[in-house]
Amino acid sequence: MIRRAALAALCVIAASVYLATALRAEPTPIRDPLSRLPLEIGGWRGAVEPDFSEDIVSQLGVDEYVVRTYVNEAALVGLYVGFYGSQRQGDTIHSPLNCLPGAGWVPIEQERTLIPVRSTPAGPDRTIQVNRFVIQKGLDRQVVFYWYQSRDRVVASEYWGKVYTVLDAMRHNRTDAALVRVTVPIGVDAGARGQAMMAGVAFVQALFPHLSKHLPL
Repeated sequence: MIRRAALAALCVIAASVYLATALRAEPTPIRDPLSRLPLEIGGWRGAVEPDFSEDIVSQLGVDEYVVRTYVNEAALVGLYVGFYGSQRQGDTIHSPLNCLPGAGWVPIEQERTLIPVRSTPAGPDRTIQVNRFVIQKGLDRQVVFYWYQSRDRVVASEYWGKVYTVLDAMRHNRTDAALVRVTVPIGVDAGARGQAMMAGVAFVQALFPHLSKHLPL
């Protein structure tokens, strides 16, 4: 009974703190717009894809986003970064697990993987855990890497992403976060799956150091 009472008291305190911070306007972190993300990244050359329709942007609830295609001598990758300045008013990050099936893509493999990266172009080194999927629509297959990023924190789990959003709201009066997604088509040749996996990892490693300028710390 004592433990239950203590837990209930903690919940009441947490709710009170959250409500108090929710009444204050969120700070606007300083960052570069996503549109300034480099078009040349570590040997990859990018092209800007057409903007989403207004209906799609409204459904996503995203405040800012970029859609790019990057290529090098061996592979092509697609990049989507969606930034949410606040998630208090119901505009929360949409999981690719919900969006991809709606577009006809069926996950056929699902796992998490560790990727060594550099935090900034000058370092230091770190290792991030991201989601890695293989999806299929008809005869087409793609490898998808995605993660949630906020305050220099990289999270693969949708559940923990929500938990950290609540904690950041309570501690820092911030709920900003971003979804980063990288897709790589899988060819039909022998070994194409492995090549697509390696290309995706290589692009994530080239991309990640640049995100710190565009996603608030």
